[in-house]
Amino acid sequence: MTLEDYQAGQVLLIDKPLNWTSFQVVNKLRWEIRQAFNIKKIKVGHAGTLDPLATGLLIICTGKMTKQIDTFQGQIKEYTGTIALGGTTPSFDLESEINETFPTDHITEELIHETTKQFIGEIDQFPPVFSALKKDGKRLYEYARAGEAVEIKSRKITIKEFEITKIDGNSVDFRVICSKGTYIRSLANDFGKALNSGGHLSALRRTKTGDFHVDNALSMANFIAALPKKVE
Repeated sequence: MTLEDYQAGQVLLIDKPLNWTSFQVVNKLRWEIRQAFNIKKIKVGHAGTLDPLATGLLIICTGKMTKQIDTFQGQIKEYTGTIALGGTTPSFDLESEINETFPTDHITEELIHETTKQFIGEIDQFPPVFSALKKDGKRLYEYARAGEAVEIKSRKITIKEFEITKIDGNSVDFRVICSKGTYIRSLANDFGKALNSGGHLSALRRTKTGDFHVDNALSMANFIAALPKKVE
């Protein structure tokens, strides 16, 4: 693609690598495009944050397509991942250490499948305290990391499908189709509670947003390699 293509507006599908924030991906791609075309500025943004410990589809918009970011953010999303039963963490995932353990002997495969039904449809969900949501001008994770208690309000979200794809002891693989604003970490935590145990998210991958699929996404390395060599 030419510089004019990027400025006119492109939708780039990137397979976000593990341990990268969504903002780091945006900053890296913006820098690479600027270097490739020897320009000072170009608009680049993402349409829906993925946590650092998640991989998968990140929609990147350039130029005039950044005006469509809200439209993409509002689309239905699909995720696959793994819930580890028997323990909770403050962040609801592996960003923090297990802080409490629970019995799992009573949990059967039938109970796991049956419990998913509680989460289908419109439900109230509390976002994780370790999240980028803002309260009084600060990110929630800033309060959490400082050890400050903060009141978090629940939000209405919709889960269209919640399918268990594999059960291996206390490790439960799943596929979820859900609305904008759904926190899969919170779903993992709530699912553990609903089983009268505990649970946290041990792996997460976004596979779809609207009609966009991660199978059509490029790795960061492949996207960068396809850019023209820097214009002197």
